[in-house]
Amino acid sequence: MASIIPYSATALNALGQQVRAVLLRGGLVAIPTETFYGLGVNPFDRTALDRLSAVKGRAEGKPILVLVGSPKDLAPLAEHVPSAAAVLMEAFWPGALTILFPARASVPPALTAGTGRVGIRLSSCRPLREMLQQVGPLTGTSANRTGTPPAHTAREVEQAFGANVDVIIDAGPTPGGLPSTVVEADETLRIVREGAIPRSAIEAALSARGFFLKNA
Repeated sequence: MASIIPYSATALNALGQQVRAVLLRGGLVAIPTETFYGLGVNPFDRTALDRLSAVKGRAEGKPILVLVGSPKDLAPLAEHVPSAAAVLMEAFWPGALTILFPARASVPPALTAGTGRVGIRLSSCRPLREMLQQVGPLTGTSANRTGTPPAHTAREVEQAFGANVDVIIDAGPTPGGLPSTVVEADETLRIVREGAIPRSAIEAALSARGFFLKNA
């Protein structure tokens, strides 16, 4: 079975060392987010990305979200930060907003699904952000097998995946709720998926700075 490690803000260095050791050997870590638990691997480890998709039973051709602990983590992932994306980051990060950035050529195709865009979020979940500041960006696809409900707790992750997950970071039950809102913020400025942050809030933040969403 997976190792379950309780999250502790006073032991972040030790936690980071444990998680980094797992990631270095291509391991898979279950992590809390602002909604449900997610599954994290090194987003630049193509073998680990393949394992992640196999464990989830995930169909090919679907992009994989990346979670960051700081806007500084965008550099190896995004080719540049479009002006509209910068507005959205200022207004809604940390928070339940995933922004599609133009991806660097070095970003694995499994993350972009051939779109040339990589979805990135700075989560409002403090334990997650603090851990990511220790270990760097991780994937954040939901902790569930395809077609089943996502996990609210560390035990639910363990029951769903068993030894297929190496480590579960237990930060207590997650709140659930709507998924993140996803916005493409490059040449086209549009909402790909409306979720926890409503379209009206996105429109208000953008229009105040002279940007406007494409109609659905």
